[in-house]
Amino acid sequence: MSSIKKKDLKYNLHSWSAQGKLDPIVITKAEGIYFWDEEGKRYADMSSQLVNSNLGHGNKAIADAIAKQAHELSFIGPSFALGCKSDAAEAIVKATGFADGAKVFFANAGAEANENAIKIARQYTGKYKIFSQYRSYHGSSAGSGMLTGEPRRFFNEPGNVGFIKYDVPYPYRVPKACHFENDDEIADFYLELLENQILYEGPDTIAAVWFESVVGSNGVIIAPVKWYQGVRALCDKYDILMVADEVMAGWYRTGKCFAFMNFGYEPDMITFAKGSTCGYVPLGGVVVQQKIAGFFDDHVLGCGLTYSGHPVGCAAAVATLDQYRELDIENRMKPTSKLLAQTLDSFACTHPCVGEVRHIGLFSAVELVKNKEERQPLVPFGSDPDNIMGKIFTLLRDRGFWTYTHENMIIVAPPLIITEDELRAQLAILDDVLSQVDEMI
Repeated sequence: MSSIKKKDLKYNLHSWSAQGKLDPIVITKAEGIYFWDEEGKRYADMSSQLVNSNLGHGNKAIADAIAKQAHELSFIGPSFALGCKSDAAEAIVKATGFADGAKVFFANAGAEANENAIKIARQYTGKYKIFSQYRSYHGSSAGSGMLTGEPRRFFNEPGNVGFIKYDVPYPYRVPKACHFENDDEIADFYLELLENQILYEGPDTIAAVWFESVVGSNGVIIAPVKWYQGVRALCDKYDILMVADEVMAGWYRTGKCFAFMNFGYEPDMITFAKGSTCGYVPLGGVVVQQKIAGFFDDHVLGCGLTYSGHPVGCAAAVATLDQYRELDIENRMKPTSKLLAQTLDSFACTHPCVGEVRHIGLFSAVELVKNKEERQPLVPFGSDPDNIMGKIFTLLRDRGFWTYTHENMIIVAPPLIITEDELRAQLAILDDVLSQVDEMI
């Protein structure tokens, strides 16, 4: 065991893990879509780490902006105005397409962004209940962990009051008794359920309806277009804020700057992080529409963080957004997005273990099943007693294909700079491993 690994295991606590079972890989360098371990083994970063390294590793423009800002002004408190903070706020707000008067409150990560958005929603509306979806992940801190709608939230329970869960439209797994002819019928069904819940809970108590614009780690679940537009209509009808978590799906991951832009609606607030700096330094935040920003002209904004609008984070964000434009990411990723979609669709036809694939832009998931006809998940929800998904991850890792699995899903979300040749080579590895899974079932 190397000295680095020994020291890591001695002094570090790793997230979501029993510490005694850890065997972390020691990483020594990273460039483009690849990173290398201390033994020289190369891995293709097919999940963009935690779906945040959108522009890959070693982007010189972002690194140079960080170094320049650190030398000029490494830190100043959040009450001051400074150039990079103003520039970052302007660029981020304009990227949303929100009307003039929208503003941003900076945080350090997605969980913090959601924490502060909860407080903003409750202050603005004077109401306290927050609706969020099952099969969602919004963070693991006190408030964001209660927003989360999958087993990782259990570590936060019992938590703060007022968090209500509703069912996400999941076309592949609609109730067995239901028979829908098209996506609009699926949307209508789930919108009726949601409106019933709003009425049961009392519209006068509900501050916001929350969701991931595209469900991320829980399987890249893409609801029907009519669903998003219907939620917008319900929020308007009952005077409830509509909040889109764009932490993972934002910053061109779906092909558009923000995922909500694919579905013909506009939220009242969005939360962001990850791709705003591609992980080079931490930065997140909340963008609010003018009506909310204007409310705080005369009311105290009850949010504060020592590192809100950190100069180095803001400089990184300005450089990152410049790189999205200079590299023409929106157009550059169109052929690779098409290749990813076509290849995964072929896997759904050729592999018995693949129940469904879902994709939008360079954001995708492969859902594994024991039985295609019955759609029986390869592992039960919230449980993997035989470590089946862990074994599949190991098969991929050993071939240099780095990603992560969640429930019965394999996430495929490479850096947006990946080339067609690089993508073909990695999807060939995935194809081979899926053939081994076919034999397993």
